[in-house]
Amino acid sequence: MALAVLAGSAQEPPAGPATNVLLVTMDGMRWQEVFGGLQAQLLTKEDGGVSDAAPWKARFDAPSPEQRREKLMPFLWTVIAKQGQVFGDPARNSVARVTNGLWFSYPGYNELLTGFADPRIDSNDRVMNPNVTVLEWLHGRPAFTGRVAAYASWELLPWILNEPRSGVLSNGDGPPFRDPKSDRERLINEYSAELPPYWGETRFDAPTAMGALEYLRTRRPRVLYVMLGETDEWAHGRRYDLYLESAQRNDRFIRTLWETAQSMPEYANRTALLVTTDHGRGDSGKDWTDHGRKVPAAERIWMAALGPAIAPLGPRSGVNVTQSQIAATVAALLGEDYGRAQPQAAPPLDFRGK
Repeated sequence: MALAVLAGSAQEPPAGPATNVLLVTMDGMRWQEVFGGLQAQLLTKEDGGVSDAAPWKARFDAPSPEQRREKLMPFLWTVIAKQGQVFGDPARNSVARVTNGLWFSYPGYNELLTGFADPRIDSNDRVMNPNVTVLEWLHGRPAFTGRVAAYASWELLPWILNEPRSGVLSNGDGPPFRDPKSDRERLINEYSAELPPYWGETRFDAPTAMGALEYLRTRRPRVLYVMLGETDEWAHGRRYDLYLESAQRNDRFIRTLWETAQSMPEYANRTALLVTTDHGRGDSGKDWTDHGRKVPAAERIWMAALGPAIAPLGPRSGVNVTQSQIAATVAALLGEDYGRAQPQAAPPLDFRGK
């Protein structure tokens, strides 16, 4: 899926809203690795499930946090952070946090996509979301009807987006294409069917990524949401090595998604990219694998943005943000006022700087 790297610069982005938005989440991806890269103390058998730390240190270790994070997530740090903005770095006195107080997936995705925490969403059960997400709201507007889609590695996506009510394509399990229209789409479906159901509710990220990329190329949505899941699963399995590998693979996918969009005339220089997570994780060798209300450190998250009207300010300093701001931000980047329709929603992120 790799494409040639497109040349870019940190010049001032064009003014005005974007025409399209790409939203990507990496489930349970910790801010510690996003801002500090490899945490070498977790490369042990006991804490990280790693028998031989040497190859992982050779691949991801470096003298400084800045060097380590760039090794782990090169697209985030050489492109997004230089041409866009990143929030939540405690070293810069910036805090990004979840407001729902539960710090696990369904409450997090609800907050992220609706703009507010809802105490009714208090489990990961298969319950149709009673709330209208920003994706559903946009889909209901004439300019976006039929042009909003979501791909996920977690099979609860159709419940989170309430697909029967919203009408938003919500592919979270099964074949990436329900009605394949090309040999490539049929091949992606066949490939997906050959992968083992390793985690039950979560599929590997590869079919999710391949499906989303092909959907972007051929169906041309104005809003595309991609929910990646492997980072959370490998962390729960106490496999720090595979957690790191998945994080780097996700970064590579996000690069490909962005470069694919920039290679298409209707997306080039007219598309915004948002990247974040649904919750954080613990910060010790014992609990880095966990999250939820018994793990207060899981409140802390991160987010990044790139595209039109997003000034190239890099990692933000002294700015505090919340997960609940993402929904209104998606709409605002498209020139739409989600807060007027949903007064409970937090305001959009301020990309102008001080």
